[in-house]
Amino acid sequence: DVQLQASGGGLVQPGGSLRLSCAASGFTFSSYAMRWIRQAPGKGPEWVSYISSSGATTSYADSVKGRFTISRDNAKNTLYLQMNSLKPEDTAVYYCAYMGLKGQGTLVTVSS
Repeated sequence: DVQLQASGGGLVQPGGSLRLSCAASGFTFSSYAMRWIRQAPGKGPEWVSYISSSGATTSYADSVKGRFTISRDNAKNTLYLQMNSLKPEDTAVYYCAYMGLKGQGTLVTVSS
């Protein structure tokens, strides 16, 4: 079975940083592009970032560009999202996803 388990969320003050991880299993991780998506309370899902299977190509939503960095370690089957300069509007449940599937999310709350 495919499993995508995000972790690393928590409560952080505005301007702070968090690093999310997503442990993937059940498929050949190194063969697939991956994405981070998020869903804020009461809102629909929002695409955050994309990374190609090799990690050579990345892209970001305008709302996070310059603040978030996506990366991956194919040897560890793990996807990362480094989030800096966090804002209250970044508050959401964050999910990793591939091929339209998303796994367990992790809650990020940005508040003073």
